Amino acid sequence: MDMIRAFETLRMTDVEIVGGKNASIGEMIQGLAGAGVRVPGGFATTADAFRLFLQENQIEQKIGDRLSALDVSDVQALTEAGREIRGWVEQAALPAPLEQAIREAYAAMGEGGVEPDVAVRSSATAEDLPEASFAGQQETFLNVRGIEAVLRHVRLVFASLYNDRAISYRVHQGFSHSEVALSAGVQRMVRTDLGVSGVAFTLDTESGFRDAVFVTSSYGLGEMVVQGAVNPDEFFVYKPALGQGKKAVLRRTRGSKQKKMIYAPEGGVQTVDVAEDERAAFSLNDEDLTELARQCVTIENHYGRPMDIEWGKDGRDGLIYILQARPETVQSRAGRTLERFTLTGQGEVLVEGRAVGSRIGAGVVRVVKDLSQMSSVQDGDVLVADMTDPDWEPVMKRASAIVTNRGGRTCHAAIIAREMGIPAVVGTGNATRELESGQEVTVSCAEGDTGYVYAGRLDYDLDRVELDAMPPVGMKIMMNVASPDRAFSFAALPNEGVGLARVEFICSNVIGVHPRALLDYPDVPADVKAQIEEKTAGYASPRDFFREKLAEGVASIAAAFAPKPVIVRLSDFKSNEYAHLIGGPAYEPTEENPMIGFRGASRYRSEDFRDAFALECAAMKEVRDEMGLTNVQLMIPFVRTVDEGRRILEILREHGLVQGENGLKVIMMCEVPSNAILADQFLDLFDGFSIGSNDLTQLTLALDRDSGLVADMFDEQNEAVLALMGMAIRAAKAKGKYIGICGQGPSDHPALAQWLMDQGIDSVSLNPDSVLSTWLHLAGEQPGA
Repeated sequence: MDMIRAFETLRMTDVEIVGGKNASIGEMIQGLAGAGVRVPGGFATTADAFRLFLQENQIEQKIGDRLSALDVSDVQALTEAGREIRGWVEQAALPAPLEQAIREAYAAMGEGGVEPDVAVRSSATAEDLPEASFAGQQETFLNVRGIEAVLRHVRLVFASLYNDRAISYRVHQGFSHSEVALSAGVQRMVRTDLGVSGVAFTLDTESGFRDAVFVTSSYGLGEMVVQGAVNPDEFFVYKPALGQGKKAVLRRTRGSKQKKMIYAPEGGVQTVDVAEDERAAFSLNDEDLTELARQCVTIENHYGRPMDIEWGKDGRDGLIYILQARPETVQSRAGRTLERFTLTGQGEVLVEGRAVGSRIGAGVVRVVKDLSQMSSVQDGDVLVADMTDPDWEPVMKRASAIVTNRGGRTCHAAIIAREMGIPAVVGTGNATRELESGQEVTVSCAEGDTGYVYAGRLDYDLDRVELDAMPPVGMKIMMNVASPDRAFSFAALPNEGVGLARVEFICSNVIGVHPRALLDYPDVPADVKAQIEEKTAGYASPRDFFREKLAEGVASIAAAFAPKPVIVRLSDFKSNEYAHLIGGPAYEPTEENPMIGFRGASRYRSEDFRDAFALECAAMKEVRDEMGLTNVQLMIPFVRTVDEGRRILEILREHGLVQGENGLKVIMMCEVPSNAILADQFLDLFDGFSIGSNDLTQLTLALDRDSGLVADMFDEQNEAVLALMGMAIRAAKAKGKYIGICGQGPSDHPALAQWLMDQGIDSVSLNPDSVLSTWLHLAGEQPGA
């Protein structure tokens, strides 16, 4: 009977011997070292050794009897039973053959007589099966040094099989307590206390998008990220770009990273504050991210399924190591039925944080300060806490939603919440201060990466769609997308690409600063300078901040829908909208009617704005050339004359965006009546038209669409508007050029979408919330149907 097994002798076929976690470590050491995946070595105790331990100490039957009568929904009884059983295990002696084997294996890990520092990890024999995550159900102990400490922590790991959360989790997952054994993994420490660490998933955890690696990262030992005790940095890395050797980092979000866990002088670990300059910087650079993502994709390919991976960067040698890997258990099991929650009610936003899942929940707030208050949570309550760890699992399932001050989207609590289908908003920073027990709230994770807690119980809709059962439609249905955060989930809807990607959302919500103020930095007013410095922390310069954030936003949308076309409309802010950005009032004129003023193409060719437009062009060139997202097409808004259109194409060429080069298409918004009237001449220059029904209606009927006084006359289906649309469609069809529509009209009026289809338009681009209804409407009313 083997008492221990060296990691390098293990494969995934040994799960019953050493549990899923340890078997996976051995599998990677044996199978992936040659592919550049670095995994620290060590050894694992066996399930036979654990069973011998229980038998020799005559506690196996006692444990079985104690658990058989337990109702795990009774939190008090669960706590008492768990404490008693753990006491029996911790006081028991290790069998002599096991103790001797551990002593010999640990001594062999030392170099030059130095006792190594190790992690002692738990690995349940039912752990990390594809159907259940078992995330964090048993304990991990870090910076354990010396044989007596190792032996003591092996017993503590054995006892952790009977943590309250582990007992409860096994019951809910349908596992018998007696069929689960524990293996202790003793693994050489990676010095992440001097570096950084975190968690990576080889898909987007919220949408299930498979072409990205999602990485969370923070300073120090990884338990802070895993436990949800810190708000980490978040990154998305695009897998196809990795394979092509292109720039692969899609998106970065800086976390607060206020604390880190390091070695304590007397052994074990301690938590300390992170220095201000480290908080302001990203914890990983692009080179490290690319290397980490490469190792993660190698692991995913080896296992043939999405994976949940803990990793660390050693602060001494600067290398990335994989600490453990398990199957991802939520999105990889999701079927082809799409559930879409849409908030329809409105309310005051009380707090916001990172969204876990894509659902909406509502209920009565229950602020819980520590585990002793868990019994106060009733079915349907909104659980609010500073942070939750897996110890909270028995009560989490009662909640309609969970809100925490601390934590990221890859911590154990987030994984459990996702698995249970409970919406959670983590890392709010202030939930326990702003929310009070007894008040009613709605928790929405249906609005992208940011989750919101609203006052009151708000109405919402839930649509379920069988994606494989969508009927055919006689034209392409594309989507209007503004938020990069929501692109991955929108891409799961039936679609033929993006007919309008709006950069204004990125410029206002992500960048938030007038581009000329960024160009003029530091020669700007003191208050503007301070705001710019806060916004651009972690970037080489304000100019780089603008280019990279715009490129990231566009790339996120382009990657989500690739290889389908993504038509990116370059900025179309009006002067009053630009004035609302940080630093904006100093650069913008006061116009009587900004709707027909300094906007669109006229702004691009203006001496006042040309340098700012050059930043936009640089971002688009980065997305297409450096990231390889050549499905991005460009669209020019509000072109008043043919000469202006010609001049804009020249400016694009000056900035390296050459029509036809590397497949680049340049589309023009058809939204000024002159565009339709002189359609032949405009289409000689551009690769197609996208009708902007909002502005075309405004300018055809001489209606200011911002004026409520004439709003009742605004009608995209007016005969004059339809006549101009018809002219544009016929001209494009005659020239074999693309013709679509991206205005609001077809989203609001299915009859208009039907008319456009009858006219032979190539595509309609709809708001995501109207894609399904309009699709089904058109499928039932196609010509000849």
